[in-house]
Amino acid sequence: MDIKYKMEFFSNWHCGSGLAAGADVDALVVKDANGLPFVPGRTLKGLLREAAYELCSDRSLLNRIFGISGDEQPANDGDCRIGESFFGNATLAEGKAIVGSGLTPHLFQTFASTRIDEKSGIAKDNTLRRIETVVPCTLEGDIKNVPDEGMEVLRQAMQMVKRMGTGRNRGYGRCSITINE
Repeated sequence: MDIKYKMEFFSNWHCGSGLAAGADVDALVVKDANGLPFVPGRTLKGLLREAAYELCSDRSLLNRIFGISGDEQPANDGDCRIGESFFGNATLAEGKAIVGSGLTPHLFQTFASTRIDEKSGIAKDNTLRRIETVVPCTLEGDIKNVPDEGMEVLRQAMQMVKRMGTGRNRGYGRCSITINE
């Protein structure tokens, strides 16, 4: 069975690309070929896996959905196994319209932060960082080939995810994930 879901962000968010823009921005958002932000399927899969392991004791079912990494295997069996389910990227539903209207640059905001010395109250040297974020928006994605008995586990796991991406503990990435019925 396939799941189509909606991911609604209520605050700016940042899923990092691992790239920087030289002296301008230290951390860029991951973008597709059209320059639009997206949430990688592997990011969602990791958060849902963590939540599902809290919710469900049926490891056999969870292994079928998510697969098994080398560190989860018994000591004598170091093989990895791919899960049955495929977690696609979450993309902007209105992406084509945004690109066609030339509005892509308005999806992004850059924020600066620095570390302040507790004793002197002065910014510490070499701590100014700038991060690119995406404005609150709604994305859509799908998870393919979910075992029927795994549907409810994933629904509950989605309800547990309240923040996504970098800076979750600093107010970024507040979100809600719901299944499209």
